[in-house]
Amino acid sequence: MDYYDPMPHTYRLLTAALAAALLTASAAAGARPLAAPHKMPRASAAQEESRTAALDAEIFYEILLGEITTRSGDPGSGYALMLEAARSSNDENIYKRAADIALQARSGEAALVAANAWKEAWPQSREANRYVLQLLIALNRIADTTEPLKQELTQSAPHSKTTALLALPQLYRRASDKTLAAAVVEQALASDLNDPDAGAAAWTAVGRMRLLASNKKGALEAAERAQKFDPLNEGSALLALELLDQGEVQAASMAHQYFNGKPTPALRVIYARVLVDLQRPAESLEQLQAATREKPDFAEAWLMQAALQLQDNQLALAEAALEQFIALVQAAPAGQTSPLGMTQAYLLYAQIAEKRGKFEAAEGWLNRIDNVPDIFNAQVRRAALWARQGKLTQARALLQTLQASSPEEERLKWTAEVQFLREAGQYNEALAVQAQAVAQFPDDNDLLYDQAMLADKAGQPQTMEHLLRQLIARQPDYHHAYNALGYSFAERGIRLQEAKQLIEKALTYAPEDPFITDSLAWVEFRMGHSVQALQLLESAFKKRPDADIAAHLGEVLWSMGQQDRAKTLWKEAQKLQPENETLRETLKRLNVTL
Repeated sequence: MDYYDPMPHTYRLLTAALAAALLTASAAAGARPLAAPHKMPRASAAQEESRTAALDAEIFYEILLGEITTRSGDPGSGYALMLEAARSSNDENIYKRAADIALQARSGEAALVAANAWKEAWPQSREANRYVLQLLIALNRIADTTEPLKQELTQSAPHSKTTALLALPQLYRRASDKTLAAAVVEQALASDLNDPDAGAAAWTAVGRMRLLASNKKGALEAAERAQKFDPLNEGSALLALELLDQGEVQAASMAHQYFNGKPTPALRVIYARVLVDLQRPAESLEQLQAATREKPDFAEAWLMQAALQLQDNQLALAEAALEQFIALVQAAPAGQTSPLGMTQAYLLYAQIAEKRGKFEAAEGWLNRIDNVPDIFNAQVRRAALWARQGKLTQARALLQTLQASSPEEERLKWTAEVQFLREAGQYNEALAVQAQAVAQFPDDNDLLYDQAMLADKAGQPQTMEHLLRQLIARQPDYHHAYNALGYSFAERGIRLQEAKQLIEKALTYAPEDPFITDSLAWVEFRMGHSVQALQLLESAFKKRPDADIAAHLGEVLWSMGQQDRAKTLWKEAQKLQPENETLRETLKRLNVTL
């Protein structure tokens, strides 16, 4: 029987496994004399050489043993040995390795001990300071980060200082106490806030920290201070746009000032998205057109431009913009374009064909979509086409067979089915389907709002009022709910003073919204204030040439004896939106034929 000794084999495996780590971890220890942590009495060259050799051997052994124990499943012991080796050698690489072992073992406190020891031994080490700063934030010891943050910023090179400042909100994003984090950052940046070179970036960083802490007013103040340092600063402009997107309307003047200058086309596109969210599509389109003039090869801007032109029923212009987009995509190098963009283009082409009544052509565009993640949206659009052709049963069946791969897709199925039923005038059935959607997504305020609107269409005003008041209680700044309730009262000619108060409340949250201005005008008209109503409606229609607003403006003009002007306006609105329900009802009620 052969005798097998496992020890040499185990030793060889350990040696092989540790070779790479040892070469890295002990490179500094073996490549140069190690700095002694304490002053030593003078000794002869021979004694010094002997002592250094002994120390090198001891440190090497600690490193070796630390790596072995760490890789053998005992990182605690490995960490202790490595930290001892670091203290004995005063070597930065070994301090770092000790901290890394603790991090791998998910022991943040131990890693911080190693990082603090490293920083104490090497006070000016930027890497040691960064370890301390990041570990303090990870451990949620935000109040202790002021000094490490100051040091990090002090050690930043002048050319990279702005980048370092703007990265701070991301660094502190996971802090549990965002208000404290904002205060700490502001304290650390005290000297930068008055620096002509760094002031704009510093105030932008403070503003973003305040925004993280949900202090919108404070963020707006910081953005204004940043803009005073540099009116053309992109960081403060982006902060203003984010504030504007979150309903801080006073940021609009800042954005307007910046975009009156020479912003980059990329920023124009960002601004355009915000303007769309704010129900200001005409201004959004202006920004996109400016972006494509300044950068004709900006494919994304052409695509967004097409979508807005389609929304305004400018079909020929939308088609021309899509042609520009397709040409740019086809000319781009392989791998530099997104299939999603092409899908959106095909969907827009399909909608253009649908609006022209060319349903077969619309189906042809949808058939071009072969990217698997986008097929769901294509099928939803196909169902919409069928519904438009009166094939409502088939359209609903197609939706119900679609397998949603996410909550967003499931929500889209519900909203699409409700829309089909609504367009078919089946309001009670649409309300029933909407109630099922709300039950599936009980926290979705937009779905609750749509349920209230359908209740109104179904002739259930009390249900609508109940749902809207429930929504206001859940989200007091949901301005659409105030506007809808006020407009409902005005439309029925009841509780007009309360209706006006509700709509004025909505305007405090969205003062630039032309549809809310339209609602206020309608209340004034119902109260007999035709002149005030006319002024408001003309202002709203100038901002947004929409058929709903045109219907109301025309009725006010008609009541004031300006029938010719009213008819001209209605004809214009009919060309823009020939199927608009409000316009059709107005013309029928007034017995007007265009």
